[in-house]
Amino acid sequence: MPPTLAPSPPGPPEGMKEERRARANDREYNEKFQYASNCIKTSKYNILTFLPVNLFEQFQEVANTYFLFLLILQLIPQVSSLSWFTTIVPLVLVLAITAVKDATDDYFRHKSDNQVNNRQSQVLINGSLQQEQWMNVCVGDIIKLENNQFVAADLLLLCSSEPHGLCYIETAELDGETNMKVRQAIPVTSELETSVGSPSLMIFGFLVCMGVILAIGNAIWEHEVGTRFQVYLPWDEAVNSAFFSGFLSFWSYIIILNTVVPISLYVSVEVIRLGHSYFINWDKKMFCAKKRTPAEARTTTLNEELGQVEYVFSDKTGTLTQNIMVFSKCSISGHSYGRAAPTQATPFPPEGLPPRGAPPTHKGRLRSPCHLGFLPSPSHGVCERPEPVDFSFNPLADKKFLFWDSTLLEAVKMGDPHTHEFFRLLSLCHTVMSEEKNEGELYYKAQSPDEGALVTAARNFGFVFRSRTPKTITVHEMGTAVTYQLLAILDFNNIRKRMSVIVRNPEGRIRLYCKGADTLLLDRLHPSTPELLSTTTDHLNEYAGEGLRTLVLAYKDLDEEYYGAWAQRRLQASLAQDSREDRLASVYEEVESDMVLLGATAIEDKLQQGVPETIALLTLANIKIWVLTGDKQETAVNIGYSCKMLTDDMTEVFVVTGHTVLEVREELRKAREKMMDASHSVGNGFTCQERRSSAKLTSVLEAVAGEYALVINGHSLAHALEADMELEFLETACACKAVICCRVTPLQKAQVVELVKKHKKAVTLAIGDGANDVSMIKTAHIGVGISGQEGIQAVLASDYSFSQFKFLQRLLLVHGRWSYLRMCKFLCYFFYKNFAFTMVHFWFGFFCGFSAQTVYDQYFITLYNIVYTSLPVLAMGVFDQDVPEQRSMEYPKLYEPGQLNLLFNKRQFFICIARGIYTSVLMFFIPYGVFAEATRDDGTQLADYQSFAVTVATSLVIVVSVQIGLDTGYWTAINHFFIWGSLAVYFAILFAMHSNGLFDMFPNQFRFVGNAQNTLAQPTVWLTITLTTVVCIMPVVAFRFLKLSLKPDLSDTVRYTQLVRKKQKAQHRCLRRVGRTSSRRSGYAFSHQEGFGELIMSGKNMRLSSLALASFATRSSSNWIESLRRKKSDSASSPCGAADKPLKE
Repeated sequence: MPPTLAPSPPGPPEGMKEERRARANDREYNEKFQYASNCIKTSKYNILTFLPVNLFEQFQEVANTYFLFLLILQLIPQVSSLSWFTTIVPLVLVLAITAVKDATDDYFRHKSDNQVNNRQSQVLINGSLQQEQWMNVCVGDIIKLENNQFVAADLLLLCSSEPHGLCYIETAELDGETNMKVRQAIPVTSELETSVGSPSLMIFGFLVCMGVILAIGNAIWEHEVGTRFQVYLPWDEAVNSAFFSGFLSFWSYIIILNTVVPISLYVSVEVIRLGHSYFINWDKKMFCAKKRTPAEARTTTLNEELGQVEYVFSDKTGTLTQNIMVFSKCSISGHSYGRAAPTQATPFPPEGLPPRGAPPTHKGRLRSPCHLGFLPSPSHGVCERPEPVDFSFNPLADKKFLFWDSTLLEAVKMGDPHTHEFFRLLSLCHTVMSEEKNEGELYYKAQSPDEGALVTAARNFGFVFRSRTPKTITVHEMGTAVTYQLLAILDFNNIRKRMSVIVRNPEGRIRLYCKGADTLLLDRLHPSTPELLSTTTDHLNEYAGEGLRTLVLAYKDLDEEYYGAWAQRRLQASLAQDSREDRLASVYEEVESDMVLLGATAIEDKLQQGVPETIALLTLANIKIWVLTGDKQETAVNIGYSCKMLTDDMTEVFVVTGHTVLEVREELRKAREKMMDASHSVGNGFTCQERRSSAKLTSVLEAVAGEYALVINGHSLAHALEADMELEFLETACACKAVICCRVTPLQKAQVVELVKKHKKAVTLAIGDGANDVSMIKTAHIGVGISGQEGIQAVLASDYSFSQFKFLQRLLLVHGRWSYLRMCKFLCYFFYKNFAFTMVHFWFGFFCGFSAQTVYDQYFITLYNIVYTSLPVLAMGVFDQDVPEQRSMEYPKLYEPGQLNLLFNKRQFFICIARGIYTSVLMFFIPYGVFAEATRDDGTQLADYQSFAVTVATSLVIVVSVQIGLDTGYWTAINHFFIWGSLAVYFAILFAMHSNGLFDMFPNQFRFVGNAQNTLAQPTVWLTITLTTVVCIMPVVAFRFLKLSLKPDLSDTVRYTQLVRKKQKAQHRCLRRVGRTSSRRSGYAFSHQEGFGELIMSGKNMRLSSLALASFATRSSSNWIESLRRKKSDSASSPCGAADKPLKE
């Protein structure tokens, strides 16, 4: 029978004590308390409130308020020389686009709300079950829930069809956890029958300075010159002095010059970010077919930062590993059982060396073949592959379970009491739920994969957990059903790090069974068995050294009198109104002491596919990886070696295990001294001084020669994070290539991330898969969630999510790098084109008496940023690439410019402004000089205001279009269409605005009929435009040509190698066409040809500093243009490009 539940009233605010009354199935009584309804609402607007509320929200943005202020200024005739629509059209366009986006988002929120609110539930009304919508469920209603139905509200469980009023719920929609949780009906009703979201500041300062200069110029001009022409140029009525005229001129020029940062910039940035997010979502190479899980960008504001990450903080279990636990080994009463799962017959290695394929171990630690799960054969040359243990004696065994040591099963069958007690503990001490769909088909639902693996192991070795009730646990022990009375569960938490149960066996004996972390449990053992403790500790260290997850098992007998008194103290602590958790913990500590050691378990959690390769690539990209895990030091270190974080090539691995502040400080000091001593020597062929000058270093330690790693325990980390020592710890850790923090709590994970964020000017990324990683994920600049075995709570808290750690390399090295590159190129070009556009007004001010007269007509000013130049720069910002994705992964050093912020910084910003100002000078003065003396074909004077405006505007559009063509590194059909299409649209609109048709319809707005046609029909005008374009563009072309020839960066070198590869492929195809048709050669023959190998960076070279790479690229490619020209001449001398000649530099 399904559970019956009643909605509970909303609780009082925290800290307040308030009595809430509700009657079951009595709506009339409950309505007088005016409890909140069950209708949910996540939407923000409705039809009536959308426009006012959305506009109010949009004008909270400083940019929108600024442009509204400019619009108000333009409505004042004495201030503005431009029509109001030059500002209102872009502003309205931006507001409209944002409003449409907000309306779309809110529509989907409404849709989701309606879907949830209209879910049906069975409610007891007037004595019968009736279908009721969720939003109409009231406090006190009695609801019938069936299997796999959603829970309609906060419910109080009255009764259940399960025995003893139990029900099992999944809380994934609340906390992201997918494991089943147990709830029990209250005793009174359990038996009821149920029937029923810095450059700008500098630009603003620059704008104000220009406005002040022109305003001062206006005041001087009006005082010295303007007063003499009052008859012809009278002041407005409100203007009574040259000073006041200058004041008004200042605001007029603020309006005119505000296009250096147009409002369209903000929309363009959001569109580009949105496009980058969709590229991540659509990336098939980040799609996990097994789980049907795509990558997801859950934010659009951090894409560029993905290309600037310097520190990655990673969880281990479920992030680097699969979080699929397998019972691998165990230690019982001093005997170790179990071997590693074999892969294939392996020849014996030379003496003293580990066998091929052996799991990585600590530096200097070796494994024997038998230790790896192979047995030596009599032939003394090959290890025999062992057979898995045969569990056919047990009809309830899990057929998927494999174990590779039959001696353990023999001990069980022989009735060894320690072995039986070991597996009895595993079958009793847990919170697993058992479901038996068919006779003998057991399904376990565990809160953690570790617990499921342990109970399954006990099941296969003859101790089958069969069922449970709130008061009993039934276990089939070697075929005999035994029911234990469950007296208490002392549950696991992150502080206790252990779990215990107290049971009474059929003979009446009370016993406590406990399992937990060795660091805590070993201190609570009875001191009577020191030899067993020493042996088990050795086994634990051995298991941890193999990367296995370990737990210690112990028990304790309790007499009736002691248990009765203890149970009473536990009851009192559980009913305490204050400090309840602390009181319970104290009671638990009391009983969990002087326990008898049984043994230990070792569970294998395998690495995810591609983790070592990913870490190696990220390390070559100068990304430092810190692993923050709750596992033992030995386990974490072994995983570090397995995933290539730690290598035998490292100079030294420092291990910090101090228990006091002084010990930790001393160990950190010694580590720094060793690194400083090594820093005086040469590292990677470069002295410390050279390395220090190659990057932004906050400490001399970051320039040390050699590679170091730091491993620190949780208790040592607690001291290292104290205020007086945190900088010492940070300096030491940041000098290391890899850092592993073991036995850390979720809070310590967040503290480590916060420490790096606080003191290092670096972008941090945290990646994890479980609820204990949420604080770390939220603390870092960028949070990444792995959708794995521990629910989706980490995903819900993250900015980006995917299913496997290996996708991180693609997220950073491809999407992140491209996003940073695209956004930097977009901003550089955007500021360039707008300064070139706007500064023409500044120069014109010196020739128009500083009257705030514009060079261009008002329609060109309105359309320049939203029509003529918007789409090409958007296409570049969305699609541009410097190298293909394969090269981004092949050359991880390409990632370094983002970390050093080389592509858009103050220097690059001022270069963009300087280029824009240079272009504006030529754009104004070349036409101005030509028009001063030029004549038309009929001999009349060419110079007039409108002809000058058309010439300058046309030159500007052509120059910026050619410039974006030069800036585009990756051409698509969309780029071609937008660039050349924008030029065509410009001329179409230009001719239309000067046509007879528009003049006939709007004679007051379009007065210059035929001006564009007449102006552009003059050869002098086109010569002027051509001259302006060439003079503006040629310095850029010349600079880039020389840079490629004399000082190419790594991306230039990579593109060159790609060009040579394409040429060699073409030569190879041509060679095959002219060769004998009967000849069959390897399809890879061309890859062995000589010619471009010197240009490809080796793995070791990838580890060099930026300085080293720059030097290498310069040496190997300093004269590649001449080389390429020479190769082309060689190719011309043979019909197929002389494919047989080697390519030489």
